[in-house]
Amino acid sequence: MAKTKTPQKAPAKVSIRSYQVGFGDCFLVTFHYEGKTGDRHVLIDFGSTGKPQNAPPLGKVAEQITKDCGGKLTAIVATHRHADHISGFATNSAGKAPGDLIRKLSPDLVMQPWTEHPDAEKDAKSLLNTRATPGTSINAARFVAGLNGMHSVAQSIKDEVKRLGPSLSKSVSGQLSFLGESNLKNLPAVKNLMFMGKSGKAEYLSYGSKTSLQKLLPGVKVHVLGPPSVEQYPDVAKQRAKDASEFWHIMGVSAANMTGATLNPFPDAPYDSVANPPLSARWLIGRIRAVHGAQRLGLVRALDDAMNNTSLILLFEVGGKKFLFPGDAQLENWSYALKDSPEADKNQELLSGTDFYKVGHHGSLNATPKTLWNLFKKKSEDESKRGRLSTIVSTMAGKHGSPATKTEVPRKTLIEALESESNFSSTQQLRKASDISNVIEFQIKG
Repeated sequence: MAKTKTPQKAPAKVSIRSYQVGFGDCFLVTFHYEGKTGDRHVLIDFGSTGKPQNAPPLGKVAEQITKDCGGKLTAIVATHRHADHISGFATNSAGKAPGDLIRKLSPDLVMQPWTEHPDAEKDAKSLLNTRATPGTSINAARFVAGLNGMHSVAQSIKDEVKRLGPSLSKSVSGQLSFLGESNLKNLPAVKNLMFMGKSGKAEYLSYGSKTSLQKLLPGVKVHVLGPPSVEQYPDVAKQRAKDASEFWHIMGVSAANMTGATLNPFPDAPYDSVANPPLSARWLIGRIRAVHGAQRLGLVRALDDAMNNTSLILLFEVGGKKFLFPGDAQLENWSYALKDSPEADKNQELLSGTDFYKVGHHGSLNATPKTLWNLFKKKSEDESKRGRLSTIVSTMAGKHGSPATKTEVPRKTLIEALESESNFSSTQQLRKASDISNVIEFQIKG
């Protein structure tokens, strides 16, 4: 009679290392096993769209990742396609780019959202979760095509910023440049992720998908809580402008205050150097230009938000501990798992016991729904409380949004809540060139 195999023990410890990549995400989650299993390493995102002074280049970060994982990755998770999450996976012809170093780590598995499947635009329906709701009017393939078309819009926005130059306010110009860069195709990174997936195994996941990562991480449950497919949840293709009950104090934004303009009829707007209009016309011309720029900003923000809502939401459960990584998922992505899916009640119970939360979208106002925040039972104002919720945000102030419109990233009111009710850390605390990463460790009960 064959012996029953003894299941491998769960890891004894989990380490979460965050790297200083400025405005971007890069996390190495290490599951420490005793005995022959050894350590298993999962890299979650690797990208940046801007770094503070003294921050290490991405090449140095890739070298450190190589050391920290002992030259081998178990899996790579690319939560979504934005540059601040995947630019570090880019390769070059010389074979010396950060992505070339990561490729040498030979991941056994590459995980991405369902929208990244190579055939998604051609035949998205065949790739979706089999429990998809029938009869929806939104075509998933068209949704993916729209996401892909976003890259050409982003490029045109960047070109337009250069062309218009001083006619745009500094606020609008800076944000358009940032969002345009973030939404470019990042083709070398996309191709490298595809190559690594083919070399090992590739998975393109939606809400409720099963993943083989569980087999690679003995004793660890991996819950895929997002993104839903379009057929599961058509609202994921939309973007809510405001939600007083969920967002962190968002307010109505007019075209004027979005650009930082005031009601002063003689602001410090640039004059038209060619036509040199009379004084009485300069205020009107400045307002027309402000609205023009704000409309562009609104368009590219909508496109940016649509891509954020394709983010993978993963929760790792091991030995009673739960670790939540939601990428840049925003409200529409979260709404399905929290409120509209058949398992919403179970999901809320599952999430209520979260021990570690990677703050969504670098601390933006609409990526940590208050429904989610209020679920967390382990948050506490008592700093000495054992088992208190741990949170971390990877961010860089001044890159995205505006304090004037209460859309700055990271959002002040959210950060205040995180600091007050959790063991909070931020990559902004890594200020020296030698501060390449920060690590948080969790002991797992046997």
